[in-house]
Amino acid sequence: MIKIVVDAMGGDNAPAEIVKGAVQALGSDKDLKVVLTGDKEKIGQTLSGLSYDKARLEVVHCAEVITNDDAPTLAIRQKKDSSLVVALKMLKEDEETQGFVSAGSTGAVLTGALLRVGRIRGISRPAVCPALPTAKGGKVLLIDAGANAECKPVNLCHFALMGTAYAKAMGVKEPRVGLVTNGTEDHKGDPLHQEAHNLLKTLPGIHFVGNVEGRDIMSGDIDVAVCDGFSGNIALKTTEGTALAVMQIIKENIMGSFWAKVGYALFMKKAFKNIKRVMDYSKYGGAVLLGIDKVVVKSHGSSKADSICASVLQAKAAVDSGLVPSIKEMLSETDLEAIGAEG
Repeated sequence: MIKIVVDAMGGDNAPAEIVKGAVQALGSDKDLKVVLTGDKEKIGQTLSGLSYDKARLEVVHCAEVITNDDAPTLAIRQKKDSSLVVALKMLKEDEETQGFVSAGSTGAVLTGALLRVGRIRGISRPAVCPALPTAKGGKVLLIDAGANAECKPVNLCHFALMGTAYAKAMGVKEPRVGLVTNGTEDHKGDPLHQEAHNLLKTLPGIHFVGNVEGRDIMSGDIDVAVCDGFSGNIALKTTEGTALAVMQIIKENIMGSFWAKVGYALFMKKAFKNIKRVMDYSKYGGAVLLGIDKVVVKSHGSSKADSICASVLQAKAAVDSGLVPSIKEMLSETDLEAIGAEG
């Protein structure tokens, strides 16, 4: 039985959608136990209308909530009875608790995970790593997607190692790693990316395929896209915005013409439903915070029940696959100082 702790008060739709999603996950996996942290009365109001295995769900009452308006470091230190801090404390101290999920403040989750749980020894900086759909039907891991706006070459090397370990945990035998920059030629990019490129070419344990451009991220030709957090966050948000815009444009054009409606109803309805399903981020769960000593999943702030369910199952899958031990093993087999990568 794998125990996952969920911050029930984090996110735009907390606690109702968070609780519903956690219960959904329980129904999907009989080898899962969930702990919800937050306002016991509010959580209970939602639970009262749901059917679930009470032996596999626990509620831990917390009187405080960390919001997006709170300064992350200050909130983590002062709001010790918040749903986020209590959940992270449980993740750190309880050996049975192996994973954590929150749709709350990204800054608070990142800061809290670092301060309360801690980094994997040897990792220079943790990184946010979401999975995105590709044109060939698979997934690509984007790392880092926003935790580190400024990076050193050694950070990008660590991102490549962690992304490779995660892709292998997802079933990819030999993950192809690309460095995202402004051109595919070896000499492209600023000094950071040029040096990182040279290091990645000699880094054992990863299959580095060279530089890639932003348009290549979702091509299906790579499995891990390595970025600094500034570029990665822009790439992620641009991808999300583009997907929403394209779906909206398609919908408006279909609804704007009688014959377009007829063609859609007769011939294209199934195809567009499949496109919508593939582009729906809620089906992919959240972003894993790689480099933390236990599994941490950050869900989208606007997540509803389906996305929370996917995030909880994602956290359990990461635990089952031995993600954290795999990163530690890859790190122990790689001497970054020997190839000239300094922290």
